[in-house]
Amino acid sequence: MGTLAPTLSSNQPLFTLQTAQVSISYMLDVFGENRRQIESAQAQADDQRFELEAAYLTLTSNVVTAAIQEASLRAQIKANEDIVRGERDGLDILNRQLALGSIAQTAVMAQQAALAAAEAQLPPLRKQLAMQRDLLAVLVGRSPGEPLPQTFELAALGVPMDLPLSLPAALVRQRPDVLAAEAQLHFATAQVGVAIADMLPQINLTATAGAASTRLSTLLASGNTFWSAGADLSQTLFAGGALWHRKLATDAALNQAGAQYRTVVLGALQNVADTLYALQFDAQAVEANQAAEQAARSSLEATHANLTQGSITYLDLLNAEQAQAQAISNLEQARANHLADTAALFVALGGGWWNRPAHAR
Repeated sequence: MGTLAPTLSSNQPLFTLQTAQVSISYMLDVFGENRRQIESAQAQADDQRFELEAAYLTLTSNVVTAAIQEASLRAQIKANEDIVRGERDGLDILNRQLALGSIAQTAVMAQQAALAAAEAQLPPLRKQLAMQRDLLAVLVGRSPGEPLPQTFELAALGVPMDLPLSLPAALVRQRPDVLAAEAQLHFATAQVGVAIADMLPQINLTATAGAASTRLSTLLASGNTFWSAGADLSQTLFAGGALWHRKLATDAALNQAGAQYRTVVLGALQNVADTLYALQFDAQAVEANQAAEQAARSSLEATHANLTQGSITYLDLLNAEQAQAQAISNLEQARANHLADTAALFVALGGGWWNRPAHAR
């Protein structure tokens, strides 16, 4: 390589050296450290994605439950207002009878106590309704107290004709919390692989190619090129036990992630079982309360007929009306419970988030 001689042919002791070179380095992933690092990063990304889906599902279920609870409170308030109205009419009748001297003062006092007890039921229900509206406003991103465009009534809500069914194997592939726990388990597994690879030798391949010349015009001449290639093997011989204890830590984290995954899966199966039992008994409760309401309705119709014939008093009619109002209140509460547990079943089965086009699987 004459062009790089200490003294040029022109006898000039100083010269400028022009150099161009490319260096390439590649670490052989013999023991899978890079691969497990990629798996670990992907598992973390999956965990965050499923955690987000779980948050969306929780928010949606809270909105549905809050709407059902609002509808239930409105029905209870209406039923209690009917009861209060009946108690007040009954008090008016007893006051007239007291003025005529046909009853004792104690009967009026007892009716006053019944009216006061019925009226005392309304303020807590109205407070709950106001708080429920605030909760709904917050859940849909509005300020508490801000008017909402819609109110909810039980008559406008209904149970789906076909409820979703899933096998346990499908359930663990649907619920975002189960998938998030699975991603955490995958991350812990990958970290064990990384810890093992850190304890093994690392092989690094390097290669360099380039050209050098005192003149830029001859930089790429054949006599001015150079190259080199090599490999090195590195191994940590002493780290004070850090690598070994890091491996033990990843093993412990893997055991923890495995236990957490099992807990989440069992909890998911329990949620489904509990909601199915709840729906079964909710249906029985609705059926029983429908029968009770129908009986109260029939009793009221019979009371109307007897009142027309003069065999009973108007107070008996008011008592029958109050009984029917209470039966309606119980029926509405049973229907609300059935609706809420139906929504809980959809949540327990994963909510259907995978049906969105952005998440089609």
